[in-house]
This record gives sequence, C-alpha cells and structure tokens, in this order.
Amino acid sequence: MSVKHPVVAITGSSGAGTSSVTKTLQHIFRREKITPAIVEGDSLHRYDRTEMKAATEDADAEGNRHFCHFSPEANLLAELEALFCQYGTDGTGQTRKYLHDEEEAMPFDQDPGTFTPWEDIPAGTDMLFYEGLHGAVVTPTANVAQHADLLVGVVPIINLEWIQKAHRDKTDRGYSTEAVMDTILRRMPDYVNYICPQFSRTHVNFQRVPTVDTSNPFIARFIPSADESFVVIRFTNPRGIDFPYLLSMLHDSFMSRPNIIVVPGGKMELAMQLIFTPLILRLMEKRKRS
Repeated sequence: MSVKHPVVAITGSSGAGTSSVTKTLQHIFRREKITPAIVEGDSLHRYDRTEMKAATEDADAEGNRHFCHFSPEANLLAELEALFCQYGTDGTGQTRKYLHDEEEAMPFDQDPGTFTPWEDIPAGTDMLFYEGLHGAVVTPTANVAQHADLLVGVVPIINLEWIQKAHRDKTDRGYSTEAVMDTILRRMPDYVNYICPQFSRTHVNFQRVPTVDTSNPFIARFIPSADESFVVIRFTNPRGIDFPYLLSMLHDSFMSRPNIIVVPGGKMELAMQLIFTPLILRLMEKRKRS
C-alpha cells in the first residue's frame, strides 16, 4: 500500500460488470482532474489467443480439464504483484495491452488476440487503476491484494453471472449452450479457489441480485435489467461511511446489516458516484499531504 502512489483495483470475473464500475470511476477521474495509469487485467495473461488454445489442448491431454484464464498458471501473477509494488514505491512500472478484436488491433498493425510490447507507465500519473480477474488474489507465490489501497469487488449472484455469460457468448460469439456450460464447468474449480476468496479481501463489494426467476440460467432469454434487480453493497470497514446521507440520496434503499446497504439496481451508478468520490478524494488528499 502507498500514500504517495496509490493503487486502486476492481476485481471480478469476466462478464460480472466490472466495466460498469470502471466507467463510473473514469467519470470521477475526469471530473476531479485525476490522471490514472490504467492496467487491464487481460494484459497480464501469460498466453496470447493462439498460445492459450495450445496450452488448453496440452492441459486436456494431460487430464487437466480445468485449465482456463482463472488459473494462476495462465496469468503473470508475480509480475502483477511486482507492478503494484513498484508503482506504490515510486510511481513507475511497465504495462502492455491485449488486443481483443480488429478495432483494437488496427492502430497497432497487429492481429487480434495478441499483446502489444511492454511500455513504461507515463510519468506524472496520480494513481494506478487496475480492472481484471486477479486484483485481490493471493496464491502461495503471489500476494497481489496486499499492495492495493482500494479494492472493489463486483460479483452478481452466480445464476445471474451465468445468464450474462451465456447471453454474451451465444449472442456475440456464436457459442452453443453446451459450449457455454463446458466453459463454466472448466472454470469452476479456479473460480471457487481463486476468484471467490478475493471478495473477502476487498474494501467494497457490489453484488447484483435479480428480483426475477433465474432458477435455470441456461434457458433465460433475457438478462434481468437494472430495474429488475437490487444491488447489495458491503463495506469491510463501515467507519467513515455516511449511511444516513446515502439513504437520503438513494431513495428506496435500506440497511440489511450494519455494514451493508441495499439499493435499487437502477441507482447503482449513482451509488458508485456517491461512494467512490469521497474515497478517491481521500486517497488524493493523503497523496498531496505526503
């Protein structure tokens, strides 16, 4: 952890909704004139798209049917920890990008599914901002969580997460229901062992809970909308959180426990603005005083 060079990490599995939190924080950065060094979790995968396919086939041949992007061995976790540590020490480090599609790859004259070369983080950034799978991970060889000053978890209840994944993979990628289920089963051991434990280390968790029937996520035709959901927001340490103010601003919200506020799904972005703005400004004030 660092006062002078803070590290903020958003962690959650793919399709969980981490991009929504990222957009809200980017609004705050622009409004408050904060310059972040942005690190995408995909850039710390060990393999590019072609290499990952080959590595998965090799794992299958060896009887390991659970190798996936959730797996520690498929990621550069030691390098991620070193990046958090180095940035916290002197505000420097190296990053790269993973090019997901043709649009992202075109400016670099590379193929989709590849990495750009490593580059130094630009000088003069105010904080490091990470979004990805492993922002709060701890393994026998890497402890990424210990270096973050603000950790945010984003996790829908499991059936909703599966609906979101099935809808994205079938609609955008043309996968069959059977292929989606196979991917979920492949990921399950590492989801349980490495993704879930992160949400016990985060400072704030956002969990979306639908108010419609999601009993069989594999036959759902639509993703439950924000207005068909509540968001459960848990604070590890509620000290300093102005719950009466949040309840007055977020109508129809309520406290379910002393450290948990439940808000209507449609007010999730407003809740993030109200919660994150003072937390980010507090980090910046400490940085200025240092």
